[in-house]
Amino acid sequence: MKRSTTALAAGILAVLPLAAIAEDSSDPIVIPIHNWSSQIVMSNVVGQMLESAGNNVEYVTTDSQAVYESVRLGDVTLEMEVWEGAFGASFRAALEKGGIVDVGDHNAVTREDWWYPMWTKEACPGLPDWKALNDCAALFQTAETGDKGMYLDGPVDWLKHGKERVEALDMDFVVINAGSAAALWAAIGAAEADKKPIVVFNWTPNFAEAVWPGEFVEFPTWVDGCDKDPSVGPNPDALYDCGNPAKGYMKKAAWEGMEEKWPAAYATLEKISFTNAQIAEMAKMVDIDEMEPEEAAEAWLEQNEDVWSAWVN
Repeated sequence: MKRSTTALAAGILAVLPLAAIAEDSSDPIVIPIHNWSSQIVMSNVVGQMLESAGNNVEYVTTDSQAVYESVRLGDVTLEMEVWEGAFGASFRAALEKGGIVDVGDHNAVTREDWWYPMWTKEACPGLPDWKALNDCAALFQTAETGDKGMYLDGPVDWLKHGKERVEALDMDFVVINAGSAAALWAAIGAAEADKKPIVVFNWTPNFAEAVWPGEFVEFPTWVDGCDKDPSVGPNPDALYDCGNPAKGYMKKAAWEGMEEKWPAAYATLEKISFTNAQIAEMAKMVDIDEMEPEEAAEAWLEQNEDVWSAWVN
């Protein structure tokens, strides 16, 4: 997927010093595409900015966990959405090996965990406490899960460790993995019709919180080491016996050679910082407004020149 330079170039070129453009390599900056809308749109926003400023850009579909190894090796140039809860472990492992750099945080606070729409709480009023959810497990039974409740987790490659948490906390739930983010939204929409209780993986920032008011399940508080040391958390014999970080980061990452090879693009990457509201809006453009990601990115740039113009100076 490669876009040609659009009329947007004129606006960007007007604010980007020509000397800075000349410094960058003509080799393509490779930007990964994953399987959730905000990341796809954000990657296209950044790609269009860089491309219109004189850089060559290529997009590649990449596994959201393996991408950190790809960045470390220089096969992929950057990553725009490093969510602490989902990808922190893979990111840290790549940092320890070397070849990848932390390019700073977005101005966003993230959370990724089990979530339910508010009609579920009406059926299980002890929520958001996880023990209350477990006591209500029968409300979530399906033909597939038998006498246990169903928790619809994210795609397998997001590595949310739902099954490990269920085992660690001895919960009466079966974890089913959705095939995509779209499958999660479809499940919530289907449950909404008759207000059927449902618990799914969700995250913020995300458009869904505006469409379906809801809450995150409150598990034992995240403590560093919960995913590595069984002695951390309430179950001394298991990992993942706690929730995900309630105030997680969203970082940017890059191949360590990017700054030398594409100095102007790297300087722009350092300045880029999206907010919760901006990220949610990007997802909404695709998931609610049904725009193509490339179209959504161009629209976002046209509507937010006051935001991004400072990043390319």
